[in-house]
Amino acid sequence: MKTPSKRPNIVLILTDDHAAHAISAYGSVVNQTPRIDEIAALGRRIDHCYCTNALCTPSRASILTGTHSHVNGVTTLDTPIDASQTTFVSLLKAQGYRTGIVGKWHMGEGEGHDPQDFDYWAVLREQGEYFNPQILSADGIRIEPGYATDIITDLSMDWVNSLEGEEPWCLLIHHKAPHRSWEPDEKHQGMYAGQRIPVPATFDDDYAGRSSAAKHATMRVAEYLTMKDLKVAPPEGLTPEELGLWKYQRYMEDYLACVASVDDNVGRVTDWLRERGDFDDTLLMYTSDQGFFLGDHGWFDKRFMYEESILMPLVLSYPNAIEPGEPLEQMVTNVDFAQTILEAAGVEPAERMQGVSFWPQLTHSPDAPTRDGVYYRYYENDDQHHHALAHYGIRTERYKLIYFYNDGMGLPGSSEHVYPPEWELYDMQLDPEELVNVYHSAEYAHVIDELTVQLWQLQASLGDEPHHSQPVPAGLERAEPAA
Repeated sequence: MKTPSKRPNIVLILTDDHAAHAISAYGSVVNQTPRIDEIAALGRRIDHCYCTNALCTPSRASILTGTHSHVNGVTTLDTPIDASQTTFVSLLKAQGYRTGIVGKWHMGEGEGHDPQDFDYWAVLREQGEYFNPQILSADGIRIEPGYATDIITDLSMDWVNSLEGEEPWCLLIHHKAPHRSWEPDEKHQGMYAGQRIPVPATFDDDYAGRSSAAKHATMRVAEYLTMKDLKVAPPEGLTPEELGLWKYQRYMEDYLACVASVDDNVGRVTDWLRERGDFDDTLLMYTSDQGFFLGDHGWFDKRFMYEESILMPLVLSYPNAIEPGEPLEQMVTNVDFAQTILEAAGVEPAERMQGVSFWPQLTHSPDAPTRDGVYYRYYENDDQHHHALAHYGIRTERYKLIYFYNDGMGLPGSSEHVYPPEWELYDMQLDPEELVNVYHSAEYAHVIDELTVQLWQLQASLGDEPHHSQPVPAGLERAEPAA
């Protein structure tokens, strides 16, 4: 085990909607990301990192506060953060760290919602623009000419370069890319044109045996990606099947080109740290706020508890403390980031934080367990654009149990047809693509009994209230709501 001689600098690079399976270190078959891969090679790759609510705003709040959505109050895209609450950044700042954030904030704007406890902040307004983005800071709003991914990197490095003294610093570099709509820069525009990008095996999934939620969602590439998204009209005379494949290719060309720009800028940060002599003393992390469907199950976007949506990439390096090694296989979540960063910096976490630091697994206790199950909850119900239904569930090493409570869900214009609550169960060992819902299989009855109890107990331990429609497992009681 290495023992660093001083507290680390911290660089957290957070992208938006970058699926792990669009990173070559994770085995991507659609692109190469050599500079992101370099971090993994010099440090560690985390193979089972999950978000606890697969939406940009809630995930960012969980990363910052180390708490689940029901605790930090950011449950949907429309619930801004109370920025005064304790975060890993506020705790680092109290212990002498200089703190900065550049890029996508996306947790509200204005008094009480702008970034707090940052010595320097320069953030995009709302979703932000790819070209000539509006930048909001303590000095007001300005237009920054250029491409957002480059600008965010430039401003980030400029701030650190301006610092004097030897105190450590914490820098959050939050990119907009590769969020929809996918707008590559000039350097990468068209780099995938003419290539046949492999189509996922589940692209034609018909959702047989699945809940109403999978069928209800309006996220199929073939049907719901528009010409506004794709920026060019398709050739004439295509069959519906051919049009779906054409849309997929166009979508992926731009998405992957945006990723290529991110990868280049990750390399710029790595090279800059080396030039400063800081690389070995810096905890450098690359991740995304959630996963993303890249044609998997026929979809784009995220939201669902299915693997492509909730699996976050996470690679990190810190040469003076973390030995390069095999991927970390234990389950971790975005809620765990805060306590892991704080432990690396030697700072005590806040009592309210709900995560489990995986710093020991990265350093002195590689085989130590983390958690038995990951709790996930998606709150938005039948949103107007994607029509994903609210649900929660538990992901264990082998199984995934999902409860779609379908609160008040009926067909448009009708009060007579309401979706009843529905359960899904997947055996991730035998069915990693989540094509076979085995919830109604007698063979899995004992698994269902165990997981429903585990889910209930996990909710209780985290202080989350189960939906009123969820049956109380035998032998347990429904807790009284907190006053």
